[in-house]
Amino acid sequence: QVQLVESGGGLVQAGGSLRLTCRASGIIFAIKSMAWYRQAPGKQRELVAVMTTGGPTDYADSVKGRFAISRDNAAKSVFLQMNSLKPEDTAVYFCHAEVQDEVPALDFTPYWGRGTQVTVSS
Repeated sequence: QVQLVESGGGLVQAGGSLRLTCRASGIIFAIKSMAWYRQAPGKQRELVAVMTTGGPTDYADSVKGRFAISRDNAAKSVFLQMNSLKPEDTAVYFCHAEVQDEVPALDFTPYWGRGTQVTVSS
């Protein structure tokens, strides 16, 4: 079993910054991708940023130029630096990872963290 634990959420004024951290633990042979999603009240969960191992990074249009995703592969961690925060960024932010958790494995298993609340006041 794999666990993803997020931290770094909180309350910040518009224009401020926050840095989210997600650490993966458990039986992990490889990680295909790590990503951040968010879900605002009454809305569907949406992709914020994703980083594929050895591959491209992608962002939602609404955060391009303001957010930056990065990874520490040795620490099995992913980070989300959020700058110039806006009230519409208020949401619960979830970490997601595609993990090879057994060998041999035909595919990667998706895992979710429990989320961390980010609130941006105007």
